[in-house]
Amino acid sequence: MKAVLDELIGRYPALECCRESILKAAETMVEAYASGGKMLIAGNGGSAADAEHIVGEMMKSFVIPKKLPEGYPEALVACDPELGALLKDHLQGALPTIALDGHFALTTAYMNDCEPLLCFAQQVNGYGRKGDVLLAISTSGNSRNILYAAVAARARGMKVIGLTGARECKLEKYTDVCIKAPESMTNRIQELHLPIYHCLCLMVEKHFFG
Repeated sequence: MKAVLDELIGRYPALECCRESILKAAETMVEAYASGGKMLIAGNGGSAADAEHIVGEMMKSFVIPKKLPEGYPEALVACDPELGALLKDHLQGALPTIALDGHFALTTAYMNDCEPLLCFAQQVNGYGRKGDVLLAISTSGNSRNILYAAVAARARGMKVIGLTGARECKLEKYTDVCIKAPESMTNRIQELHLPIYHCLCLMVEKHFFG
């Protein structure tokens, strides 16, 4: 994993200040997945798009082919020789990851019936379990719906990874590790968030499938 991180910083020298936090975040993700947990991701606007992007990298092969768990291909064929044969040849391994920006029926119902700013926290309450991870993405680090989600996650016994910008922020208080991209303008923070989370995805993928 450190080789992946070295490559990232070689291409983006400004991220040297984030080296330790990126490594700790990757190790936190590995710990959760190794114990059978999952990752939930919350973000607004462009950060919601980033959350969906991360799901795409984790729930299928990213750079390294993600093989199916041992014994699963044979179980598919045993269940149904014809359908199982196609499944075993085309399914890929996955690291369970859920973006909380979707689920429109749930979120609109909750926002209409309850408290709109708690829609992420409600999903953390429903999906989250001790040992899971919440990746909280906020360029300001002060988005209230993200803060509520982080508090809900900590109360569930989850680990919280923050992905923010350079300025001091409220989110840091609720994180186990906070990766602070060294920019202050939203667009520039987001430009660094993408290589950071690509690095995290690849580090974790290499650990389990490399």
